[in-house]
Order: sequence, then structure tokens, then C-alpha cells
Amino acid sequence: SSLPYHIPFPCWTGPHTVFAVPSSLITPNKMAEEEQQPFTVLVCGGGNAAQVATAMYSARYSTIAVSLYADEAAKWKQTLGDDDFELTLDTGKVIKSRPDDITNDPSVAAKADAIVLAVPSFAHGQYFEAFEPYIKPDTVIACMPARSGGDLLLAAKLGDKADDVIFVGFETLPWACRFTDWGRKATILGTKGSILAAVTPPAKTPKAFSVLQGLLGVFPNCTFSPNNLGISLRNPGAQIHPGVMYGRWCAEKWDGKPVSEKPLFYQGVEDFSESVLLGLTNEVQAIREKLEELVPGLDLSDAGTLHQWYLDCYGGQMKDDSTLRSCMNTNPGYRGLTHPCKEVSGGKFMPDLKYRYLSEDVPTGLCFNKGLGEILGVSMPMTDKV
Repeated sequence: SSLPYHIPFPCWTGPHTVFAVPSSLITPNKMAEEEQQPFTVLVCGGGNAAQVATAMYSARYSTIAVSLYADEAAKWKQTLGDDDFELTLDTGKVIKSRPDDITNDPSVAAKADAIVLAVPSFAHGQYFEAFEPYIKPDTVIACMPARSGGDLLLAAKLGDKADDVIFVGFETLPWACRFTDWGRKATILGTKGSILAAVTPPAKTPKAFSVLQGLLGVFPNCTFSPNNLGISLRNPGAQIHPGVMYGRWCAEKWDGKPVSEKPLFYQGVEDFSESVLLGLTNEVQAIREKLEELVPGLDLSDAGTLHQWYLDCYGGQMKDDSTLRSCMNTNPGYRGLTHPCKEVSGGKFMPDLKYRYLSEDVPTGLCFNKGLGEILGVSMPMTDKV
């Protein structure tokens, strides 16, 4: 066969996509090529998700961590030293591994078969621009998450090269995770059962899914979504993060004075915050309905409500999934997670209004929804309020 051995043949089975690689394509010569030219993945970023992904992928593949933020790469490299990174999974198992390199040099993109961006979406454009001179054709570029309009941003930054790469927009991160010792240890608090992903161009879906499922393992299950517009509208961060922040710190609920302890974020959602979230998600549904009315055949079925998103991603993990609020309150992966706050005098706390829940999810989420609403003439009073 003239086909490369790593290109799978797709079998469509309802909403899920299953891939199989015929054994006839796996030959000793091809295995030798893999040894000489190992599959290489770049992980972009230096935060929680980037460190978890780096540790997970390094256990099996040639992995390079890339951070373009200040001197973060040098600090991480120095902190890790000659030691292995220690990743504790939500199963209790511990993975010890180390990346091939930790660098701020964008030219390493020339080595990459896959590039995984695990940085806030406001930084995606910086990485796309830096990689553009070096990126090779057929590279899988996955944004975890893509947030809203990720495919449009890639096309704008890569220019003609965008036609030669494979863009994958994930709806969200695969895990809830935290580093416990920055640069050295991290913990996965919970793994989603499934996450939606859309591929541009769609014809490259089989290759992209085989690569990314291989990186992630059995869970979460990468589930096919027909287009990146659906992923953009489904973006949970655009609604959850600004909505919960507004629900706790708006003038109706907060007197502007420091609080004695950091409030719980997801577990602290009460009736008022839930009403804000329901308002935001209903407005997105109005946008979806208007688009499907204007464009016959456009499939935005994945742009569901926030409640449905929790059922899809965390089904079976929550003690009570009857309402949006109960899903957030009883999700074990959210246990103990607090509002982003800054400590002030007297050991008290004020909300960190520059945290990524606002600095990322408003411009690359809430504003995307509002812009579509304006174009389509859809009223969005809750979005305006938040």
C-alpha cells in the first residue's frame, strides 16, 4: 500500500467515531522509520494543563514543552533540573517522565507532528505567529480548549499555510487539574468522560482523531463534532466563568469589601448565580436557532445548553445531575476549587478581576457570542449585564 501506516480508516457509528488501523499497513520497515523519526508533540504553555499534558505525553512520545511567556521556559527547566516530572492521575496511579526539552524557541515547531496549545486562548495568536515560519504541512494543531473562533484566528495568523495544516478545536480541557509543586509535580483531579472536537478541514478528521486519542488515552473519548462554529457556541468557559464571577461579585451580591475566605467557585453556585448562567445559555440557544433558520442544513446540535454540557462531559460522576446548579455543586472534580482572589491586608481576600476567567473568557468567548448576536439581531440582555 502507498498509504502511510498511521493513517486510519474511519468507521462511523452514530455520534461517536471509531478508528481502526489495518494490520497490513503496519510493517517492520514502517516501525523502523518510527524509531528513526519518532512522533514528536509540542505542548505550549507552562500552567496547570500544559504541565499535565507534558508529563502525560512524555511517558510515550518525544515531547517538547514550549512557553513564549517571559522567562517561564527557563524557570521550568531549571526547577525540574535532572529529575522526572511526577504526575498523579485521578486513578491514583503516578506517572514519572520528563520532556525532551523545555524551551522558548519557536523553531522547534519544525520537528512537530502535533502541536497542543494548553494556554489561555488570548495567547493562541502569539503562538500561531511564532510557529508560522517553521510549521510543516499536515501538522495537527489542537487547541485545548479552542474557545470561540479558534479556526478563524488560525487562518488569520498562518495565512496560506493554514490550508496545509489540520486544526482541531476542543470544546474544553480534558481534565480538571492543578500543579502541586510548580514545574515538578501535578495532579489530575478529574477526567471528563468525553469531549467534543471539530476538525478543519473535515476530511482530515480520521488522522487528527487517531493522533489525539493516542495522546490522551482511553479517556476522555474524543467525540466528533461537525464544525468549529458549533464548538465556538458550545464554549462552556464563555458562560460559566464570567457568569459565576458575576453571580458572586456583582453589586447585587457584594458590598465591595474584602472577604474573610475565598468563596467556593463551582460548589458555591446558588440560586442567583444559576439564574445568571441560565440566562447566558438561553441567549446562546437563541443564536443557534437563528443561525440554523438562516442556513438550512447547518448542524449546530452540539451547541447545547450548559446543563446538557455537564451531562455530556461528566455523566455518571455527579451525585445529583438534575439541574445545572446541582451538576456544578456535586461534581467531584470541582471539590474545593475557589474563586480567583488576591490576599489583602488582614489576611482577607478580594476578587482577582484580571484572572483568566475574565481576561480570557470575556474577549474570546462572551464577546464572540455578543458579536454573533449583534450580527443576527438576537437580544442578549444577560450577556450585556455580565
